[in-house]
Amino acid sequence: MTAPRLRVGFLGPLGTFTEQALKTQSDLAAAEHVLFRTMPDVLDAVEAGDVDLGFVAIENSIEGTVNLSQDELAFNHELLIQREVVLDIEHCLMAKAGTQLSDLKVVLSIPVAIAQCHAYLRNHVGQADVRATNSTAEAARMVAQELGEGAAAVAPRASAELYGLEILAHDIADHPGNQTRFVVVAREGVPAPTGHDRTALVIYQRADEPGSLISILQEFAARRINLINLLSRPTKDGGLGDYCFVIYAEGHVADELLADAMRALHAKQGNVKFLGSYPAAGESAHSAREHADARWREADEWVQHLRAEIR
Repeated sequence: MTAPRLRVGFLGPLGTFTEQALKTQSDLAAAEHVLFRTMPDVLDAVEAGDVDLGFVAIENSIEGTVNLSQDELAFNHELLIQREVVLDIEHCLMAKAGTQLSDLKVVLSIPVAIAQCHAYLRNHVGQADVRATNSTAEAARMVAQELGEGAAAVAPRASAELYGLEILAHDIADHPGNQTRFVVVAREGVPAPTGHDRTALVIYQRADEPGSLISILQEFAARRINLINLLSRPTKDGGLGDYCFVIYAEGHVADELLADAMRALHAKQGNVKFLGSYPAAGESAHSAREHADARWREADEWVQHLRAEIR
């Protein structure tokens, strides 16, 4: 019997950066694709078992964390990150053929894309009203199919080709080197360590008191574990000032040092939520963590030797 085809959910409609990033992964490109209107809808579908995997944006090099998807993973879903994918982003301003910048009365896009292009929009089409949509490709579709003259979208180049729009300006992000990090999530399973991995954790403080953040960070520093990202996020249900920390660290839960840090945090802090250990994108990390792991094993063997002498 033929195995069922893998189903992957992602933010639609067709033509989004999410679709572009997904198609850089050969196994995901060959899967059955299911489009959703919002990123929370994608994650809901994974948790409900309607799709096998979800593919969502988590971070942008200009605007930082995509809080919508990060908070959904931290607070509202029990899902595990399986891998990350980094995509170079080129935002284009597009409209129906014949439209000039001076003609524009409204510009549509997803809020994170608008924020990444804020200076360009203010300086070149400041007369236009900026409106939010669910995705960049949705903005392009609306300009092509629903709105009259004077409308434009900030969207990927592929959206212009897909919806028959003309590109008025290329690469309009406010800073060069614009990249977005996406993650693949599933209901269960932790990928095997590769030697170039990341682990994501949500750490709730046992008490809001001086030194509480330092007590968390020292667990990583003492074990020479590099932190890729550290976020403080409101817990949503504790009132103003009640925050937790989302931490992305180098290493895998199978690594002895990282596992030891996680044990210490679990014992000391109010709660620790594991978001996954998964292969990191990009070049391999330096070998400092491997050397630290070796020293930890040597130290553990020394302690075990000493304990063996207990009578």
